[in-house]
Amino acid sequence: MKAEVIDKLAALITAAFGLVAALAWNDTIKAIFKHFFGTAETIGAMLVYSIIVTIIAVFATIQIGKAAEKAK
Repeated sequence: MKAEVIDKLAALITAAFGLVAALAWNDTIKAIFKHFFGTAETIGAMLVYSIIVTIIAVFATIQIGKAAEKAK
């Protein structure tokens, strides 16, 4: 039971740090997007931003999955 609690706690802490990092990158990517494309407040700009971030997230997830499989 104690090992399970420690394992779950470690997973939650890792997820929390991941969320903080994701929020930091979100702000950074928005600033870069705004620098190159102007205001990010319009619906079109927000849509393009969301699509780009989604594509990057999908690509990164696939690559991480492949690396995890190779590590096994």
